[in-house]
Amino acid sequence: MTSTTPNQPLPAEAMERPEVVSLLTAGRLLGMGRTKAYRLAKAGEFPCRVLRIGGRYAVPVRGLRALLDPPAEQVDHTGPDSSSHPAGKEG
Repeated sequence: MTSTTPNQPLPAEAMERPEVVSLLTAGRLLGMGRTKAYRLAKAGEFPCRVLRIGGRYAVPVRGLRALLDPPAEQVDHTGPDSSSHPAGKEG
């Protein structure tokens, strides 16, 4: 039988950074425990894309990174540290 997989080695970048992580790892990065991560994935409500591969869940790193690192124009800079009053003065 012949293989349809190319015989070229993966680039070093692919070996250093995985394309997917486990659901447990993704959940921990998002501040949730194992039970909640699996419950949300099963219900289709996990905050980013989840792949079902055989009996396992995998989360694409690209979607997780987009969720954790929003573009600069989407970041809210109106928190308490960005007030218009100089420090130490009330107005």
